[in-house]
Amino acid sequence: MIERAEYQRFAATLPGATFVEQWGGLIAKVGGKVFAMWGERDGEPGHIVFKVPETSFEILTALDGVDQAPYFAKGKWVVVAPGALPKGDIEHYMAGSHAVVAASLTKKLRRELGLLPPQ
Repeated sequence: MIERAEYQRFAATLPGATFVEQWGGLIAKVGGKVFAMWGERDGEPGHIVFKVPETSFEILTALDGVDQAPYFAKGKWVVVAPGALPKGDIEHYMAGSHAVVAASLTKKLRRELGLLPPQ
């Protein structure tokens, strides 16, 4: 299980990451767009939500403790229960989610956030 502090500490290492308390959890954003969330599900803390590629979505949602994320599912988001994936895997998928979301930002904003070299 990744504790809230570990989740926040790792997400903070990703360029341009910011945090907001929203929807009953700690939301990690880049350029104002969500890339991950740590929160509760059915009263149980420690669930993590992030965006994954379509192939990973199919594989991950076949595992116990990993489901299609409610309200996010249309864009291939998953919710991972505590202990369902190793910490390293969660960090890998969070970094991938950050990269995908960051890539959708304008070049100007990516440059401002330090995601692209200055012109």
